[in-house]
Amino acid sequence: MGLLDNLKKGLLKTKENLSNKMREFFSSFRSVDEAFLDELEEILISSDVSVITSGKIKDELRKTCKMENINTPERILESLKKIIYEILYFNEQELIDSYEKEIILMVGINGVGKTTSIAKISNLYKENGKNVLIDAADTFRAAACEQLEIWAKKIGCPIVMGKEGADPGSVVFSGISKFKSENFDVLICDTAGRLHNKTSLMDELKKINRVIDKNLSDYKKEILLVLDASTGQNMLNQVEEFSKIISVSGLILTKLDGTAKGGAVVSVRDRFKDIPIRYICTGEQITDICRFEADKFADSLVSM
Repeated sequence: MGLLDNLKKGLLKTKENLSNKMREFFSSFRSVDEAFLDELEEILISSDVSVITSGKIKDELRKTCKMENINTPERILESLKKIIYEILYFNEQELIDSYEKEIILMVGINGVGKTTSIAKISNLYKENGKNVLIDAADTFRAAACEQLEIWAKKIGCPIVMGKEGADPGSVVFSGISKFKSENFDVLICDTAGRLHNKTSLMDELKKINRVIDKNLSDYKKEILLVLDASTGQNMLNQVEEFSKIISVSGLILTKLDGTAKGGAVVSVRDRFKDIPIRYICTGEQITDICRFEADKFADSLVSM
């Protein structure tokens, strides 16, 4: 399944919700006046775009329609797509580097799909010819390590594990040692699901990050925060809390296929402009993951 097909599948509920409202809305279209813009803003908010972001989109659309004398539903929709694209866009040049090896630290609260996301990303890298090592550093939950071990066997990736209750930092250190000595290309480290009010777990996350920085300072490092898209605006709170204690470099959005709240994705990018969306997960299969592309996402999100 291609990227566009994956996006259409993942955004189906959001798209249907938004498209139905847009279709009904434009059926009585007369002109781009304030009443029109206000109603469009309400539609965006009802699709879980935040009030702040919806207001920005409305203001930008008003300005564009006036400057370019836009007065047809087709051109209004194209302008709306462009505005949303510009919010979602992240300069891809910032992702280009000369590193041959990469360390990925996966973070996120329990239940967002972090373990499955690790499996999907590991498989994606493997399909691109990379030699991947998984590090199961969520030693607080034996079930998490067991689940990750099952996935590792399915996709054929070696895995480093510690005993239940073992120091996560030491498990990560063991993974780093194996990563270096056996010349792997990518090291993907799991961490315990953390809430901002669990101080001990947050401190443990900081410690794991220090272990990586101390031993792999010359390697590319990604800290990817996994978010459950079905939680809508709650994603904003999670990004904010994790960003307080660790430098999140990218986001992974899961469970898009099961929610009509895909509009919240626009709000996340609007508020956290320096944190790009790296991947989206659109189903339960190992291949239901793709790199995020702003233009295709905007196109899949807004239509009639």
